[in-house]
Amino acid sequence: MFNKDFNSILEVAREFATEEKCIEHLEALYWNNIPVSPFHEDSKVYKCKGNKYKCKTSGKYFTVKTGSMFDNTKIELPKWFMAIFLVTNHKKGISSVQLGKDLQISQKSAWFMLMRIRKCFGIENDIDDKFGGICEADESFFGGKNKNRHKDKKVPMSQGRSFKDKTPVIGILQRGDYEIVDGKKVMLSHSKVKCIVGKNTKSETIQPFIKSVLIKDSVLISDEWWGYRGLDSMYDHHVVDHGKKQYVNYDNPEIHSNSMEGFWGIMKRSYNGIYNWWSRKHIQNYVDEHVYRFNLRELNNSERFNYLIKNSQIRTKYKQLTT
Repeated sequence: MFNKDFNSILEVAREFATEEKCIEHLEALYWNNIPVSPFHEDSKVYKCKGNKYKCKTSGKYFTVKTGSMFDNTKIELPKWFMAIFLVTNHKKGISSVQLGKDLQISQKSAWFMLMRIRKCFGIENDIDDKFGGICEADESFFGGKNKNRHKDKKVPMSQGRSFKDKTPVIGILQRGDYEIVDGKKVMLSHSKVKCIVGKNTKSETIQPFIKSVLIKDSVLISDEWWGYRGLDSMYDHHVVDHGKKQYVNYDNPEIHSNSMEGFWGIMKRSYNGIYNWWSRKHIQNYVDEHVYRFNLRELNNSERFNYLIKNSQIRTKYKQLTT
């Protein structure tokens, strides 16, 4: 079941056509088919009717959905599984309006499902592994373009790096390793990113993030922004001066931040073409979504699907999202 590659939403619908099949899959992924109490891991567990279990130590009942993003949901698990497949495999994401139509549920319910899923996407961005080798750092800004706003809604002095009307996102990309075999580049590992939403792009915001992610003495490539100044003592820091229209160091073509710019390009096209708007409150969740898909892009459809479900034991309540 785990190794089967689902090449289409139709195959997911066939494989997980019933609630029972979905529950069996969750029990295999979460527990390896040996029930574990969410209240006391070492407690003896009694099997009850209706896919329920009882924790001997606490005396409480639970199911495989308890404490996960499926906890207390009124939507059938087959629809959840289809939603997970869609959002993990659509390169630029899927809107709540479109998901609601695809699953025949309300837009409000679809939005809640997507936000619960995005909370689980954060596992990839939060994972505690350090970057090394050659890394690129950059910032990008998300929000509507001032030139496209109505005259009454234009924000003065908001050009360039001003973020009065935008939200800054700071990212670091670790390039993949490769070797040359018979004159051809063979990838040994693929590039990965980590991103955070920042209050600003000052050094006190950028540099602690970089230091928390990068191993000392790594190669760090950035643009000329003053927020990166002072990192030379910790890293082999190279600067590409975008202000002078320099995008590659011609003395050393490896010195560029074009890979990070490519990641921003995917996010921008997603923002403009799919979502159209992200609130400041929830933007980190959307960033986590893109980091997840980028970092796991080499996995096949079912591996991405199962990786998310295996790490979906995060319950998000509607009140948490709306207050």
